[in-house]
Amino acid sequence: MMPLPPGMQVFERGWLSANNILFTGSGTTTLVDTGYVTHAPQTLALVRHALGERPLERIVNTHLHSDHCGGNAALQQAFGCRIAIPAFEADKVRTWDEDALSYRATGQQCARFRFDDSIAPGDMLTMGDLAWQALSAPGHDPHALLFWCETEGILIAGDALWQNGFGVVFPELAGEPGFDEVRATLDLIASLRPRLVIPGHGAPFIDVEASLQRATSRLAYLSADPARNAENAVKVLLKFLLLERRAIPLAEVAILFETVPLLVLARERFLPGSAAELAQWAVRALEKAGAARVQDGMLVDA
Repeated sequence: MMPLPPGMQVFERGWLSANNILFTGSGTTTLVDTGYVTHAPQTLALVRHALGERPLERIVNTHLHSDHCGGNAALQQAFGCRIAIPAFEADKVRTWDEDALSYRATGQQCARFRFDDSIAPGDMLTMGDLAWQALSAPGHDPHALLFWCETEGILIAGDALWQNGFGVVFPELAGEPGFDEVRATLDLIASLRPRLVIPGHGAPFIDVEASLQRATSRLAYLSADPARNAENAVKVLLKFLLLERRAIPLAEVAILFETVPLLVLARERFLPGSAAELAQWAVRALEKAGAARVQDGMLVDA
């Protein structure tokens, strides 16, 4: 990986928490994304260790899925820092609408936080003594943002591009457009020609052209049959809940497919069969992928 500019650090996290990017330098200390709520103590410890005696002054979120903003509240309480969120999410956060913010829909948690500033596509921010432009990145999330530093050729991509793919195309589960938006976002990233991409999950990478090719191929596969996107979403949502809980009774897995709104929606719109049948399929799929195992009547994280 190419070296990062002075005053910029990446904390690569596990998949329950998104990566965090810390900026110091001579200006405002800023953290981009804060991980999942159950990892908040670890996030706080990482930030405190990196900052030393300096306070954290600002949080910036690429988007408001629970694994990207779950530490906002704890960091805000610890440091009194400002929080800047994508502009189109402002009303949802102001009223703390957990349905609109996806937390109830996914069965995930996020501690309530307040925001101070909003960021719209095209806005410029200074982070780590560098100028960063916010760019719209719909697809995985309709209101997600990229942060692009033209002078350094660095892109903070959130879940718009990983080294081997991108985040679940959630809007398509609800019958809203998402595939075309992912394609447009990938085209935008290609036009920027970044030298380094810092993804929301996984290590930063420089082989951007190859990653874009893999992402484009995966998008073609998913969009050719929307049921494939639903199957992927089901596996990801169940794995996320398993990462959080470490083990889930098999009987409860079937209940999740009757009660977690996005799992119910995926079954009703794209994956015919009962909740129990889909639960059994999902358990087998995670086992086959080596992402979980069945032991003593429990689905256990692997």
